[in-house]
Amino acid sequence: MKQTATLLTSVLLILFVSTKTIAQLTPQKIDSLIENALVKLKVAGASVAIVKDGKVIHQKGYGLASVTTKEKVNEYTNFQIGSNTKAFTTAALSILADEGKLKWTDKVKDHLPEFKMYNDYVTENFNIQDLLTHRSGLGLGAGDLMFFPDGANFTMKDVLTSFQYFKPVSAFRTKYDYDNLLYIVAGEVIARVSGMSYDPFVQKRIIEPLQMKNTFVGSLMKDKSNRATPHSAVSGAIKTIDAQDVGLGSPAGGIFSNVADMSKWMLAQLNRGKYGADLKTSLFSSKNHDEMWRLHTVLETNRFPRYNSHFNGYGLGWFLTDVKGNLKVSHTGGLPGMISEVTMYPDLNLGIVILTNSDEGGAFLSAVSGTIGDSYLGLDDFGWTDKVAGWMQYQNNMGDVVTKKVWEKVESAKNVKVNNYDFIGIYEDPWFGKIEVFEKDKNLWFKSYRSPKLNGPMAFYNANTFAIKWEYQAMNADALAMFSLDEKGRAQSIKMKGISPNIDFSFDFQDLDLQRKDDFKAYEGYYTFQFEPGKDVYIKIFTKNNHLTLSETWNGGEITFDQQSELEFLNERGNYPLKFTKNKEGAIVEVLVHNKDVWKKANDYKP
Repeated sequence: MKQTATLLTSVLLILFVSTKTIAQLTPQKIDSLIENALVKLKVAGASVAIVKDGKVIHQKGYGLASVTTKEKVNEYTNFQIGSNTKAFTTAALSILADEGKLKWTDKVKDHLPEFKMYNDYVTENFNIQDLLTHRSGLGLGAGDLMFFPDGANFTMKDVLTSFQYFKPVSAFRTKYDYDNLLYIVAGEVIARVSGMSYDPFVQKRIIEPLQMKNTFVGSLMKDKSNRATPHSAVSGAIKTIDAQDVGLGSPAGGIFSNVADMSKWMLAQLNRGKYGADLKTSLFSSKNHDEMWRLHTVLETNRFPRYNSHFNGYGLGWFLTDVKGNLKVSHTGGLPGMISEVTMYPDLNLGIVILTNSDEGGAFLSAVSGTIGDSYLGLDDFGWTDKVAGWMQYQNNMGDVVTKKVWEKVESAKNVKVNNYDFIGIYEDPWFGKIEVFEKDKNLWFKSYRSPKLNGPMAFYNANTFAIKWEYQAMNADALAMFSLDEKGRAQSIKMKGISPNIDFSFDFQDLDLQRKDDFKAYEGYYTFQFEPGKDVYIKIFTKNNHLTLSETWNGGEITFDQQSELEFLNERGNYPLKFTKNKEGAIVEVLVHNKDVWKKANDYKP
């Protein structure tokens, strides 16, 4: 998931000019601001709402819901709000805390006994707030490959038991590193404590009471008649892409909403959990509202003099800072082609929500939210749109340079001879599962068994490194695979990393530790041959110590083989070749031994 806030931070650190002073923006100026930003920042469509002093003062859609259908965005158009879902997850936990069904300091393992972190101390002391505050000690986006890209088959059990395999990058509770998987765990806590799975709980206990009539959580989203289509400009032109199926990741980023409904959400937040015409009904207590808006994890304070900030950090589902003496509460959300932001200034009783359907939406958020917010803070017109457009172009160009150099080197090395069979095999990571490197049309290919969209050709790059161009191109996620070889030059393990510096952090290839785990089950079994008429003799082929092994049943002798190609194996001395044959259905039916004797597979033989 994208961290779009980093773009605004980068701009703030390098830019500071003063131009003409402006007052709070009129509706016409807001329209002009947004329409200009759509064009300059390559965004297909957006929807924006502003609440002030308890009222909705602006609520409107702009641009296109789809560049293909030309359907326009309106204030009721649903977008995926990505990580803005996290505040709904913390609100759900607040409701359960108010009901006395859990405490913020409860140990996670007391609710989820199978939950296990990377060491015993952290497992024993990890509490519910630790799930929500990005201070676990794990690295940025650890484990996000479980649901990025979508289509994988990981389960809640996989998530709960995955953390023990990650290597921490900092001491527990000492450093901020954004995390999605732990919010999925928080959703499971909600399910176990309430007796209701996450999606219906949030729908029934939060969305329905606030009368967010067109907002849906994850699997409950059925009506697609007014739903924005995600777009990408990775290839240059703005094109539609498939929407991400968040699935298991619902508590981290699964809600579909629109600015008309999100205005109600902001009003409830600004009213400290109270809602309704008379504000006499509470979604959650003021005590837990304060807990969500309390600094739990400290971040580096932005020293940009324009805002004179003194603190910065993360609460429970919200980023918290001060600007010009006013508290600022915000969060961004990002999925492929869907970027959003909620920003509130409680001291000004002001809230701004922006929903976009393009992968360049992060720049759009910075420009539009920054300009509107500045107008209420009494600041001058900073020219955010032009500055952000310039910074975005610079950032994209830098990423393009790195990516281009990689593929140029691949092209220049295309005549380098590679023994594919030194790399072919099954490799396994303890949390991500198995992947296979195989040969297709004389080229190496990579495929993940559990995440089928991670599939694509491998091209030689340099030394023992190959560049992978995924068949999945909705996001810029191509990767490098670095092999480690044994003394015979045969690959034993793989490390990976993204090629582009602009790759979304949720493609956490760097967290994989893929070790060779060849699977020779298709070859295993008994094979028969007649040295003399009427006298069957058998050999047994099986896997031992990650090698194909042949046992001569008449004397118990064993011979170990290395794979030379998909169907060819050779012993260490190089004098005992095996060549298997498949039938039309792809099943192994025989093996040629010593280039002379054909042994038939004896599927029915039982010793």
